Order: sequence, then C-alpha cells, then structure tokens
Amino acid sequence: MCVPGRSITLLLLLLLHLFGTATSSPVSIHTRAPPLPAQILPPSPLPAILPSLPPPPVSRPPPKPTSVGDPADSSSDCPLKMSPSALVVRFGDPVTVNCSAARIGFPLLGWEVPLEAPPATTGQYVVWSVPSMTEWSIKPACYALSEEGGQCDIDLVVTVYQPPERVSLSLVNHTGPLLEGERYTLQCTVHNVAPVEKLAVTFYSGGRALARLRSGNNTEKTPVTKVFTLDISPGKADDGAEYRCEARLDLGPEGPEHPPVVASKPLGTAVLFGPQLDCPTKLRVREGESLNCEVAGNPQPVVTWYRDGQVVALPARSDRKHAGKYTIWTKGLLGQKNFTVEVEVLDNSGTSSICNQHFILAVSLIQTIFWL
Repeated sequence: MCVPGRSITLLLLLLLHLFGTATSSPVSIHTRAPPLPAQILPPSPLPAILPSLPPPPVSRPPPKPTSVGDPADSSSDCPLKMSPSALVVRFGDPVTVNCSAARIGFPLLGWEVPLEAPPATTGQYVVWSVPSMTEWSIKPACYALSEEGGQCDIDLVVTVYQPPERVSLSLVNHTGPLLEGERYTLQCTVHNVAPVEKLAVTFYSGGRALARLRSGNNTEKTPVTKVFTLDISPGKADDGAEYRCEARLDLGPEGPEHPPVVASKPLGTAVLFGPQLDCPTKLRVREGESLNCEVAGNPQPVVTWYRDGQVVALPARSDRKHAGKYTIWTKGLLGQKNFTVEVEVLDNSGTSSICNQHFILAVSLIQTIFWL
C-alpha cells in the first residue's frame, strides 16, 4: 500500500543528496568521460627513450674467392704454386708449366687458358703443356676449388718473343763521303720483332758505343718494325770507321741465357777533313836530320814551305845554314792554312863540347871541396 506523504519526502531527500554531490564536485565540460571498466589499464610509467627493435638475424655470406693478388689471403687461403713462376717463350716453341697445391683442402685443380687447356683434376698438381706456342698475347690462370666453397687462382705471366728478322743501317738523305763537323742522321731499322717494348738498340762507330736507345712504352705484342735514329757529327777520328747498330731483346732473368742479338751490316764511311797541321812554333833538329811537320787531311793536303818569301825544298839532311823562320802553306779540300815556324839546328859537336865542359867543371868543383 502506498502512502503519498512518505513518497514525496523520500523524493525530496534524494534530490537534495544529488544536488549536494554536484555542488562539491563540479564536472568540467572539457573533462573526458571515464573509460568503461573493461578499458581501464593498470598505470605504467612511460620510458624516456623508446627501445629500438631488435636487429634482424644476419646470414653468413658465401665464401669469397681469393687469389694470389690479394696479399692478405694469398699465402694462407690460396696455396697454389707454379713452376716456372713466369714464362718467356719464343713463338712456336713448346710450353710446359706445372701448377700444384701446397696443402690439402682443395679437391679440384684446373687451368683456365684458351690454348689446349688440360682437364681439371682431383690430384695435387695439374700440368699445362702445348707443343707449340701460337698465341702472341695469352693470360693463363691456374685455379683451385676449396672444400669450404669458393675459388682461388693465380695468373701466369707469359712473354712471347721473336728475334728481329733482320737489322739494317743507313744514312738519312745522304750518300757518299761525310764532311767533318757536319750533322748527319743514322737510321737503324729493326724488322719484325716482338715484343717491341723489350727492344733496345745500340749504335757503334768501330768498337766505340755511341748511344743506346729503347723503344719506349709500346705495348704491342705482335711483331712490328721499329725505326731508331741518331744524329752524328763526324771528325778526323771517324775517317774510315765503320758504323753499325745492334738490336737486343732484354727479356729479364726468366729469358734465355744469351738474349737474342741481331746486328746490321757495317756501314763504311769516309770523312773529308783538313788540312790539319801538327807542328811546334819552334822546331829543333840536329844536324843531319830532316825538317818535317805533320800535315793531315782527307784528301791529303798540298804542303809548301817558304823562306824569305821564296819556295824552298826541304833538305834531306839539315845543317846550321837551314836555321831560321819558315812559313808552311797547306791547302786541302775544305780550305787552306798558313803557319810560321822557327827552325833551330843543333850542332852535334857543339853539344858534345858543352857536355865535356860541364864534366870538367864538375871535376874541378869536387877537387876544390876536397882541398878545403
């Protein structure tokens, strides 16, 4: 049964309670609604720096091939050895090179070469052999496969050579005799030689070396013809000398014991010079000797002696009357020269007398000292 007065009283009390609660704890219009019980999480402090994600797992790279060219790995990881270590071979000659592994762990050895490569082997050595070298430029390599995977290899340095077919020597734009003091050019032509970068040429005059020339940085491997030139200025000493040039391949310690040398035929020359007069300004002769001064030239110069402006014939045996001043006039192909010389004729008897006087004086001096 419901009593109206009691119901009204309870309703008023409930309203007063709600009003008091709202007054003591006002709610801002900006306050976010509390989460539902299912969304409430336990409080946890935020870190100052968020931790980075763990790195992904690193996979091991495949083994890297090594070679003798790598100083860090050549001795430990690729123990291959060649015999010979470098090859110098004449074109057309046979070739044999052995490649071996210094230790186990390399189950497969082989050669990578375009000329008659041998089959790979599971042994500790493999030989590359050809009956005739027919390649001018070739780069063989010996390789080994490792049990751990990968490959190492070493290269074989090969020099294929051919001595000159012939060597010729000539003068550039000139024939006939040479003139003293003039400039000429010797030309040495080396025909069909390889490799040209190993070529050196030496020019000679008689047994005297004039110059040694090299071919420069020409890396051509096939045979070529190379020309060398040398400027010369001949003199009296070169008259009648023979010029020549020698071509030589410098192939290093791996090359043949006697390097290939090919020489040209001698080039004979005549040098025109003079006149040249070899005579002192004061010429002393003894009685009975002839008067003579050396006059040289090619061709032989004409020599004329003058005394007091008159042409004189030189005596075969001189005496005191031949003493005096003379003028020597010489004429050759390249000009003429005059030279004045004073002739003194020594008296043989006078010389002996002077010697005797000196002897007597010395004896007298000794006697005087003895008496004192």
